[in-house]
Amino acid sequence: MEGNNSYGNGSSWADQWDYSDPAASNGAANKKKSSSGGATAKYKQKVGDGLEKTKAVASTGMKKVKQGTSSGLQWIKEKYHKTTQKH
Repeated sequence: MEGNNSYGNGSSWADQWDYSDPAASNGAANKKKSSSGGATAKYKQKVGDGLEKTKAVASTGMKKVKQGTSSGLQWIKEKYHKTTQKH
């Protein structure tokens, strides 16, 4: 037997059980990588646009909440002062 290779024909265990054509799988993998790169960028752009819209809506919503809270507290303050004022 050879030192590191107990199979004798120069192949590893994975090579013995891999029945696929290495040339065909490499070409298919390269095609997938090149076509998915553009798709990935496209989806990243869409997600980024969606996040920008979400951020804008959240910001507008928070401004409305802040404004509503402020006016509500002002209304309570005015009501309190009207009831506690001495004529």
